[in-house]
Amino acid sequence: MEKWLKQGADDTQTAAVDRQVRETVEGILTDIATRGDAAVRELSLKFDKFERDDFRLSAQEIEACLSQLTKRDLEDIAFAQAQVRGFAQHQRDALKDIEVETLPGVILGHKNIPVGAAGCYVPGGKYPLLASAHMSVITAKVAGVPRVITCAPPFHGKPAPAIVAAQHLAGADGIYCLGGIQAVGAMALGTATITPVDMLIGPGNAYVAEAKRQLFGRVGIDLFAGPTETLVIADDSVDAELCATDLLGQAEHGPDSPAILLTTSETLARQTMREVERLLEILPTAPIARQAWERHGGVCVVESDEEMVRVADRIASEHVQVMTRDPDYFLTNMRNYGALFLGPRTNVAFGDKVIGTNHTLPTRKAARYTGGLWVGKFLKTCTYQRVVTDAAAASIGAYCSRLCALEGFVGHGEQANIRVRRYGGGNIPYGGTAS
Repeated sequence: MEKWLKQGADDTQTAAVDRQVRETVEGILTDIATRGDAAVRELSLKFDKFERDDFRLSAQEIEACLSQLTKRDLEDIAFAQAQVRGFAQHQRDALKDIEVETLPGVILGHKNIPVGAAGCYVPGGKYPLLASAHMSVITAKVAGVPRVITCAPPFHGKPAPAIVAAQHLAGADGIYCLGGIQAVGAMALGTATITPVDMLIGPGNAYVAEAKRQLFGRVGIDLFAGPTETLVIADDSVDAELCATDLLGQAEHGPDSPAILLTTSETLARQTMREVERLLEILPTAPIARQAWERHGGVCVVESDEEMVRVADRIASEHVQVMTRDPDYFLTNMRNYGALFLGPRTNVAFGDKVIGTNHTLPTRKAARYTGGLWVGKFLKTCTYQRVVTDAAAASIGAYCSRLCALEGFVGHGEQANIRVRRYGGGNIPYGGTAS
């Protein structure tokens, strides 16, 4: 039986906030669609205190940003990008075009075709999250997307050098210093200076996430993203300091980020709660992390690994850190998670920044039906068919004719009948049915 020592706010408590965000975003997107660049400039000035005629960075501006980073900085970015690119390439290599002869003379196949253009949003208003550039731009490029542009907000009133470097080194075809709703709106809707894209990718705050939701359908998106979530699954084989560190390491993302400990040890649970309080006294990002912990932190004690799996699958967290005697049990049995981090030697920060898996992951229980961003998100698996013999056309045509008759689709049926008449010698009257 599960016992909650601490529980965060439930979804109903955020409904009013969600409604206000939804209405704000709707108005702003309408303004961008109507007034284009003029609206984008006004919104950038209003929200980011940043204004220029063209938000696309020039080659000289990009080089100036790179020159502000040290050799070690650039080497570290290159290392992280190599890991992301390498794993993405393995994923791409696993996706094959196919062509099979399913019946004599009937050939079916599919091709994996990349989307034509992707717009990647890289958050950077509070922290310059350069890792999001690796995750989005590189993955799109490995998938074969021919045009990839990026938007990131100004940081302290100017382009963030580390983000610009990451976008450039990842292979972005156009880099814009533009944030928030105005960025994703401009990329999706297009303006006089920004050619619209086919797909939007990347995390962001509640307003960016809602803008992507409202734009879905006009363009594709990667995920319906919410605040960063972390679930730590632990038993008494690990200590409270490790658990508390991994909880707060993700809670610092924002005041609405859930961080939950799920354990079979009440002793560890209570020690972790005390350790969280100790670390919040010394953590530089404690003002944010404390809000997240107090509002959305949770601690749950259960009796067995089996019960931890059941509770974890119900929570369906974005990140799941497993620190137990048998972490592979959770890899084998869990179904609902964005990404698993197995054993105490790994952690969510590795996945967020450098290890090579993608950090754009499902939140708000979306892990029940989708995984995270990967090369397959940028690919359209499109089918084709070829009938190469008269006999096959007549045979399939006869089946199709009769099935169309069952549905009452006379015009569909005639598409089949004409093939039977021409290629099979059948004498079917117009609107009739093949025998």
